[in-house]
Amino acid sequence: MEAHALSSNGVDQARPEDNDSIVDGLKDVMIQEGTASGKRKDYLSWENYFMAVAKLASMRSKDPNTQVGCAIVNRENKIIGTGYNGFPVGISDDDLPWGKSSSNPQENKFAYVVHAEVNAIINKSMNNIEGCTMYTTMMPCNECAKMIIQSHIAEVVFLRDRPAGEWQYDAARKMFALAGIKCRQFTTSIETITINLSR
Repeated sequence: MEAHALSSNGVDQARPEDNDSIVDGLKDVMIQEGTASGKRKDYLSWENYFMAVAKLASMRSKDPNTQVGCAIVNRENKIIGTGYNGFPVGISDDDLPWGKSSSNPQENKFAYVVHAEVNAIINKSMNNIEGCTMYTTMMPCNECAKMIIQSHIAEVVFLRDRPAGEWQYDAARKMFALAGIKCRQFTTSIETITINLSR
């Protein structure tokens, strides 16, 4: 039961704090129902949005083992480049091997695949990407690190790390540190984002 204060004329009068509580409750209901001018509460943060775009880009990869996606974001929080791992432009995805265990190096994908980070840099919509942040679904390798450093990207945010001891990634970490590029693993309070394309 709601508590009320008694006015001087004997009429029940709602206390100010009760009115505030009622207004806040109505506001919450209205926002949930989409009828208020207040913003919705379940929108994506910038970081979740950018990593989700990188993850979505990875779904374009034809690699049956490892799908990597990448997004480059400028200081104004605008996405200026995306990429995913795949064969070079003009080469059919059916003409080269996707395996990685052959004793013949030319029968493995490593000789041919362009990494997501490199594709994102090449596909950028701006000539100058100095100071940008790169969101990628996997820690970049040493070759990608060279491209990132040469492009003057300021920060790298990666989703999946690689185990310590893999020299390509240890070398990448070393180069980032020496070049003064911030490199950190992505953290979030949400694990799943659902995209419904039926409506």
